[in-house]
Amino acid sequence: MKTRRLGRQGPNVSEMGLGCMGMSEFYGRPDEAEAIATIHRALDLGMNFLDTADAYGPFTNEKLVGRAIADRRDDVVLATKFGIVRSTDPKYRGIDGSPAYVRKACQASLDRLGVDYIDLYYLHRVDPKTPIEETVGAMAELVDEGKVRYLGLSEAAAATIRRAHAVHPITALQTEYSLWTRDPEGEILSTVRELGIGFVAYSPLGRGFLTGKIRSPDELGRDDFRRSIPRFQGDNFRRNQALAEQFRELATEKGVTPAQLALAWVLSRGDDIVPIPGTRRRANLEENVGAVDVHLTRKDIERIDASVPKGAAAGDRYPNMSTVNR
Repeated sequence: MKTRRLGRQGPNVSEMGLGCMGMSEFYGRPDEAEAIATIHRALDLGMNFLDTADAYGPFTNEKLVGRAIADRRDDVVLATKFGIVRSTDPKYRGIDGSPAYVRKACQASLDRLGVDYIDLYYLHRVDPKTPIEETVGAMAELVDEGKVRYLGLSEAAAATIRRAHAVHPITALQTEYSLWTRDPEGEILSTVRELGIGFVAYSPLGRGFLTGKIRSPDELGRDDFRRSIPRFQGDNFRRNQALAEQFRELATEKGVTPAQLALAWVLSRGDDIVPIPGTRRRANLEENVGAVDVHLTRKDIERIDASVPKGAAAGDRYPNMSTVNR
């Protein structure tokens, strides 16, 4: 596993990280033993960049990650997030970027993770009620206090990124990016590259769709949140399934799995991009890691772009898009 640097002033991380969200929620019943074994296997394979958030679980994913790395803290570049507020109502989602909440959320995350500092601390979603300068100013105080090493944003618009970076250097922007979500390729990527900010691509497998393993929405469990995503519903699913089938054929010709080809494509987009595919199982992890050895020629990339062109995915990526790209 090679490494990539997050931005001009950030840490060196494995060229592929591990998204831990699905280990606790959203994709079916959790299996903590397998999840911890998957994290350990990731570290053994040289994948040192782990991604979690206080909202996952809610609150349980950080505890799980903390238990998994308890005796291997020095081997990990640990990223977590705050700003999405959860409650006892599983459907409730609030957003809070107020300075008081920044401090409260950070201390709670440190306690749940069982660590003295967080390597990369993201604002999970931009709070429209709080100027970004106030939120990032409070986050910067955490850096000064040694509780956080680097700052990040998630799903932020270009103008917001610039305002935040003017307050304190932003090390990474985390945003959804894959063959079927190429929105960042315009203003977002040009902005972060101009400012020297790393780009962390979440859901690089299109929430599993690009693996070719989901053949029908009925295969998803009743509590699988993908059932609420427009791209997994009705005519959208059928249109996207046709794209996935074309992509599967390309992967077969290349002698790799669709997941490996999709991840290799993201890796090929620039050395400043780090994908963080999520998985709950060691078998899927090991398949994903194989992508780092897949070399794509110019012809391969042209054929991939022709098979899954920009904007081809049918449906929005969230049921409510109002909380992203602000």
